Amino acid sequence: MDLSNLKPAAGSNKKGKRLGRGAGSGKGGTSTRGHKGAKSRSGYSAKIGFEGGQMPLQRRVPKFGFKNRNRIEYKAVNLDVLQALAESKQLTKITVADIVAAGIADDKQLVKVLANGELKTKVDVEAHAFSKKAEEAIVAAGGTIQTVKK
Repeated sequence: MDLSNLKPAAGSNKKGKRLGRGAGSGKGGTSTRGHKGAKSRSGYSAKIGFEGGQMPLQRRVPKFGFKNRNRIEYKAVNLDVLQALAESKQLTKITVADIVAAGIADDKQLVKVLANGELKTKVDVEAHAFSKKAEEAIVAAGGTIQTVKK
């Protein structure tokens, strides 16, 4: 192959009729735009969500509720998950890094320990936050808690 035998792929450069080039062209006059109205004018562009004057959907649908932009999202980790982790890896201290390494949480997520399940072994737990019942359960099992900075 060389430059002398290059040509476009079949059907790739189909020439359409040129619009607005006189009455004899078959596409003169209104140039296929019809008569009058916004769509016939140059520079027309439909605004996003415009429904021809009908009340747009985003204004018809009721709005309610409140999204707190300062909300802190935690990844919930229950005591039974910590118990299983401690048993499987023979850990006496569970850190956030251990939880991330086990695939329970992402490294960018904040970890909060919740009290669902039971903790049977003495484990020192390190997390970003603890529920009151989880704190009590860990201490009752003989472990300690340590809150890590966010």
